[in-house]
Amino acid sequence: MTADEREEAPHREVLRGGVAYAGAVVRIGDEVTRPANTHSATIHRFLRHVRSIGFLGASEPLAIEGDRERLAFVAGDVPVPPYPAWAQTDAALASIVRLVRGLHDASAGFDVDHGSWSDELSDLAPGRHPVICHNDVCLENVVFRDGEAVALLDFDYAAPGRAAFDLAALARMCLPVDDDVNAPRFGWTPTDRPARLRLVADAYGLDPAGRSDLVACLDESIERGGEFVLRHVEAGEPGFVEMWNSMGGMERFDRRRRWWAAARHAFVDSLE
Repeated sequence: MTADEREEAPHREVLRGGVAYAGAVVRIGDEVTRPANTHSATIHRFLRHVRSIGFLGASEPLAIEGDRERLAFVAGDVPVPPYPAWAQTDAALASIVRLVRGLHDASAGFDVDHGSWSDELSDLAPGRHPVICHNDVCLENVVFRDGEAVALLDFDYAAPGRAAFDLAALARMCLPVDDDVNAPRFGWTPTDRPARLRLVADAYGLDPAGRSDLVACLDESIERGGEFVLRHVEAGEPGFVEMWNSMGGMERFDRRRRWWAAARHAFVDSLE
């Protein structure tokens, strides 16, 4: 390659974040290429749907080519641990919730009965009129500009489900709803987490029934904690094995269950 050709070649960058595809998500110029899976065609169809009706806070799908998918690169800031202070603000959290509300509203009318959805992190009781849940709204899957969430990334685990179920996953990872041992490992600083759960409910516009559902979904999520990671550990996936060992195995999730049993009342009270 000549000097001129190198200068004209598109910028290439391995993107940080993620466990399953660590090192395999690559930006090439204005595009991102990453591993595809059996659900990618359905996810691309869904992303085209929400964008066609005006929701632009999701990745723009370009193509699936063999075992790789191509999406438009979304410019902005993506927080990774240890999370920066600006990503931990109430304003940042509220903007994530508003973005998820927009996604849920845009999913109305999408045909959920045809296609392939992941059941890895999906709602076990989606109900008769579900939205399409992202199911993995952690800070590493959100693009910010000037401290405000503008786009969601990585829809691999998206599936039909209850809005409250998606909000519970968001709250668990972005408040965080977590114990005082593990949260600081990700750089979280002390904060009033029950008040931040109230902020989630208010920013989404949950009515009293929705707030009750949110707590019930948190109960379910925390009770199931560790199952997803353990499945991938038992499959021998290196990124999950490393994460499992660094967190202390199942004890990390058992500790959160004990913490939630003691702390739950404060979160419930905050929603009244």
